[in-house]
This record gives sequence, structure tokens and C-alpha cells, in this order.
Amino acid sequence: MRSTLLRWVVLTLALSALAEPNLSPYQLHEKRAHIPAGWSHDRRHSSDALLPMRFALSQNNIDKIGTYLMEVSHPASPSYGTHWSAGDILRNFSPSDETVTTVRVWLEENGFEASRIKVTPNRGWIEVHATVEEAERLLQTEYHVYGHETGQEHVACDAYHLPEHVKPHIDFVTPTVHFDSKIVKRSAGAGEFGTIRSIGQPGSGSTPKSTGQITPAFKGLENCDEQITPICLRALYGLVYAPLAAENNSYGIVEYTPQAYLQSDLDMFASNFSKDLVGVSPEVVSIDGGYAQTIYSSFKYNGESALDLQYAMNLVTSKQKVTLYQVGDMDQGASFNNFLDAIDGTYCSFEGGDDSHYDPIYPNNDTNGYTGPKACGTIKPANVISTSYSYDEAELSPFYAARQCAEYAKLGLMGVTVLYSSGDHGVAGNGGRCLNANGTKSTTGTIFNPSFPSTCPYITSVGATQVNPGSSVSDPEGACEQVIHSGGGFSNYFAMPAYQKDAVADYLKNYRPQYPSSIWNSTGTSRGFPDISANGANYVVAVDGSFQSIFGTSCSSPVCGAIFTMINDARLTIGKKPIGFINPTVRTVFLLSGAFHDITMGGNQGCGTAGYTAVPGWDPVTGLGTPELP
Repeated sequence: MRSTLLRWVVLTLALSALAEPNLSPYQLHEKRAHIPAGWSHDRRHSSDALLPMRFALSQNNIDKIGTYLMEVSHPASPSYGTHWSAGDILRNFSPSDETVTTVRVWLEENGFEASRIKVTPNRGWIEVHATVEEAERLLQTEYHVYGHETGQEHVACDAYHLPEHVKPHIDFVTPTVHFDSKIVKRSAGAGEFGTIRSIGQPGSGSTPKSTGQITPAFKGLENCDEQITPICLRALYGLVYAPLAAENNSYGIVEYTPQAYLQSDLDMFASNFSKDLVGVSPEVVSIDGGYAQTIYSSFKYNGESALDLQYAMNLVTSKQKVTLYQVGDMDQGASFNNFLDAIDGTYCSFEGGDDSHYDPIYPNNDTNGYTGPKACGTIKPANVISTSYSYDEAELSPFYAARQCAEYAKLGLMGVTVLYSSGDHGVAGNGGRCLNANGTKSTTGTIFNPSFPSTCPYITSVGATQVNPGSSVSDPEGACEQVIHSGGGFSNYFAMPAYQKDAVADYLKNYRPQYPSSIWNSTGTSRGFPDISANGANYVVAVDGSFQSIFGTSCSSPVCGAIFTMINDARLTIGKKPIGFINPTVRTVFLLSGAFHDITMGGNQGCGTAGYTAVPGWDPVTGLGTPELP
């Protein structure tokens, strides 16, 4: 009897131990350094208010993604060109059973019944609706309501914590430190963008710059230092090529509503520079209600699209179709993640979807909103994709930026070449704003403010050059110092990739900037950008019925995209695969074959400094230089 009782007591104690919650210590997970400009603290949030909590689960094998990418992207690798399928992506990076179970059990231990906990079908997220009181207890934080100067309100906390045993299994939690990015709706008849431009809404401060209307006086090569036209670019970069495999090739340009092209502008440009393109339109692919709107027209609305499409279509010739990915409706616009959702279903579904505090959510049932199904893996990505928009890296949390950067690596694994313009303000961020010591941004700041996605090591960042005044297309170009300055510098988030180490080490050894380490990332271990460059000054572009002179890295990215599209055409013609992630190849095959022009003149001033200087080899102004079609 005594023995039976003893066994019963031991069993009861064991079961009680299993029922006890895991009491591992809490640790800081994310913290916001400052309240974004325009916002102010209003009040403590009501304890009984409901919050839609979302926990982004850590991906499996994500620490190996750079290695996997190099295996298929480096010319010396035996697996070069053996690109992955979407299924390969899903199988290799899906969150583990341990991750899903750990987070679920933690929630149950903290009073959330199993019926309240939803694991998304792709296992990428766990969702639960919680009261503010529950969320504050769970994350050891306080939620507040913040007001914007426009009257908009947003719920956020300053920092949040996770248990030590849970922390490795969660990338980030929303809503927490991130600030709402959705655009405020336009008032009736308003002719400008909404009052607030979100960090998730590309285009704020990163669009091309115009010096006004011009008369295109030159169609030859004699005055390319004053007006850049397609013939100038063909001479500069050897772009004399007739596509042979256009039906198997593809080139995509990404635009975000409400920015849009006008067919009349395309025809006006074609009439002057490529008559076989008169009446030709890009192949428009609508994503989340995107369309080429004609309600609003001005340089702000039409300049970017006009520039990108007119030069992309001309340089790849009328034989090669150009795809326009038009993203977002007129009500919310869109973010980079909305585009990524559309071209890769594993990102949209497996990753668990967007973060509503950065990304517009579809369907959108508001007036003028897109009410159709969200684009999720429904769009085939082009072989080469050029985007002329950017954020400041500091605007995003490290976790959010890393999540998106990993997606670019996945696109590279699938054989897609992803190009982004590097920015137009030198070492400063969008709008010429630099960082302050407290993490805020201002035009009087002194700390260099790098651009994202350019700081992501898995995209190709494109800077800007110019035909120097008084020079010709046969003379060396310099870094762009007219109207804009080529964006460049070093990431504060991302480590230096292996393919870049030798080139950056050489730069830092021989041309190290003599600035205090307090204003730039001088560690020698961070990602440097841009990777390459192309001309970005004095472009002749038809906008709203007149020609304008346009400047920016927005010019440079679609030009490089056209060059790589033609390289893909040559490869496809002889039975090879698309080049995919190009950076390792640029630093080996292209440089050795003399297919790049080194830029050694000019700089990229900003933040009250002269910025960096273009020097022999790689530099954080023009990268490795400008490409030439081999």
C-alpha cells in the first residue's frame, strides 16, 4: 500500500512538473530608437482593446542561404546555373516542427487557449487576437497610441521582450515597434500623393529629378555630355545587339501606383528615337489592382515610369517584349513585399504574408480599393527585374529588412537577376536626410544614411555616372555630380558577402576614408554598395507631352537591366540558362574579360562631407564601374 502511494505521489509530481510553464528569463527582442518624424505620443492604450498579434516564425536553414546562392551563382562552382524550383525553396526554408511547437506551447502556457491560436497553412506565422493587457503581459511591454500631425493614429510599443527559449524561433512580432506605413487617402479632387508616404510605399524621395523642359537638339554622339539619348548609351556600353531568343527571354520593370506611364509619351519618344516602337506598349501585368492610371498627371506621377519604359524598351529593341509590373491600387499603393508576394508564392504563403504595419493588405474594401484576390505566386518573374525605388535602411527594423533580403536571395536561387537603383543623395538618404546620434533623421544630420535594398547582399545595386562636361562618349565617365550624387556606402545591418571581400579590402587598404568612425560604418565587415553603375545624367525623356532632362540612379538601373537582358539572350540562343544572381560573375568573368569600365573621377557628397571618392577598383560611389556588352 505504501509502495503504491509512493508511486502515485511521484507520478503526480511528474505530471505537475510537465504542466509548469517554462520560466526561462525574458530578453529584449526589438527596440525602437525614436518616434518617427511627424508622430508624437498621445496616450496609453486601453487595456481591453484587441490587438491582432502575429508572430513571424524563424525559417529553417536561413543561415545557409548565402552559401546556397553562391553554389548556383559563382562561375567556378560545379553547380553554377543549376537554379532551384519554388518547391526546392519551400522544402529547404520552411520553419521546423520545433519552432512551431515551441511558440504554440509558449502561448498556451500564457493563457491562450488552443482554439485562439492559428498556425497559417504555410507554417510561416502564428496568429492570435489578444487584449492589450494580455499582449503586454506576454511581451513584457506597454502599448501606447501615437498621433500623427495629420490626425492619423497608430498603436505601438517602444520595445518588447521574448523568453530566452522562444527568442530563436521568432523573427519579429506585430504590432510592436514598427510604425504604420499605409498612405492616408486623398481628399476628393486632390492632385497630390496622400499626406503620409509610408516606408512600405516606395517612391518617397527616391524618384528621378528633372531640370525642366528641353528641346532635344541632338540625335548624334557629338553632345552626349549635354543630352543623353539611346545612341549615346549604345556607344558607351556596346549595346549593338539584335535579340535572337526573345520568345524565351524576359525583362521586367516594376512601378508602383499611382506612378504610371502615358502611351502618348512612349510614342513621342519612339517617334524621335525608335520609330519601330511607335504604338508599342509594354506587357502590363497588374498586381493587387495596379493599372496605368491617367487620373493624375505631372512629372511626379509620370516621370519614373516614362524614364524606365522608354529606355528599357528602346535598348532591348522592338524584338524583345518588356513586361511592366504595375503594383497596387489607387487607394493604398503597394510595397516591395506586395510585388514579391505576386512573383513568388512561397514568400506570400509559406512566409505567412505581409506585415500590415509596413505593407498594404489586399483585398481592400475601402472606396477605390482593389477588392479582388491578393496576388500570391500568380505572376511569373522575368529573368531580369529592374526597380528604381528605395527606402532608407534605417527606416526598417533589422528583422524586417533581413526577411525581405532573404527573399531576394531566393529569387537569385531561382535564376532571377534583381537590380535596384542605389539612391540619388550620395552618402545621405532619401531627401538628403542623414542620421543623428539618437537615430532620428534630418537634413542637418551628420551620420551617413545607406539605402535599402541596395545594402542587401543578394541584389545588384546600381549607381550613377555621367559623361563629364566637355567630354565625349569615347572619354572615361565620372561619378554623377550633376543634380544628383550616386548613392553608396556601407550597410549598418548586413555583413559583407564573400564575393565582395577582396575588392572592399583593397579599397579600405589603399583608399580608406579619413572620416571619424562615428559617422560611417568603418568596421570593414559590412556590405558595401553599389555593385556597378551606368550613366544617370541628362537623359532626354518624354513626360506629359514635352521632353525633359532627367537625372538619377533611376536612369542607371534599367540601362543595366537591358544589358543583362541581352546577355541572357545570347546565352539562351546557345542553349545556356539565364545568368541569375550576377554579382559573383561580375567580379570574376566580366572583370577579367575587360567588360567593365573602371570609374576613377568624382564623388558622392552628402551629410556635410565630400562623401566617398571614385578610385581604381571597387568604390562606394560607382562600384566596379560601368558594364559593356561582351
